[in-house]
Amino acid sequence: MVMNPIFDFFLEPYQGRQVSLIILEATAFFFGIASVVYAKRENILVYPTGLVATAITTYLFLVDQLFGDMMMNFYFSIMSIYGWYNWARRKNDKEFVVQISRTNTKEKWIGFALFVLTMLVTYTVYRLFGSEIEVSNYIDIFTSGIFFTAMWYMANKKLENWTLWILGDLITVPLYAYRGWGMFSLQYLIFTILAIQGYLAWKKSLHNNLQTSSK
Repeated sequence: MVMNPIFDFFLEPYQGRQVSLIILEATAFFFGIASVVYAKRENILVYPTGLVATAITTYLFLVDQLFGDMMMNFYFSIMSIYGWYNWARRKNDKEFVVQISRTNTKEKWIGFALFVLTMLVTYTVYRLFGSEIEVSNYIDIFTSGIFFTAMWYMANKKLENWTLWILGDLITVPLYAYRGWGMFSLQYLIFTILAIQGYLAWKKSLHNNLQTSSK
């Protein structure tokens, strides 16, 4: 009996929902988790799996008229293509061109500019669609800025991408729970754990690379 409220939280939002949409959400859930696992391992499969997840999620949020989330995932889809290309580039068909590194001052300012620009664009999208902007939507606008910047940093293998993912995921877990998106709320909770592991793994890899290069 104690577990009933938990099951109700996850199952109630799906009552009366089209089976096809539930299947799509479950598919996006699976590929989304796989994508973060591959990102933690610095495996280029992060991008094809992520592309499947974000393309499906873009459609789902369009159906539910969550335009901030829709814009965020549409951008993820575009950045997945760019990141896929960037991670695949090699020097003399051997060493990868893009290596894990920290952001410099210029890249921090670019990230901040991207963060602000993304929030402005997301806010404008809400206005253009005539949506009433509530507190949860402003949170959505804020997290969109965080995630957009994180995705750009990830495409360029910047360690700070994980810090932004962790922050955005922690905010998104209760936000999606509030909206009744049980499966996506659980997904972002798992994302948070994987992002912490990803940060530690990339930091260790960066440390090892610096030691190797200094020899």
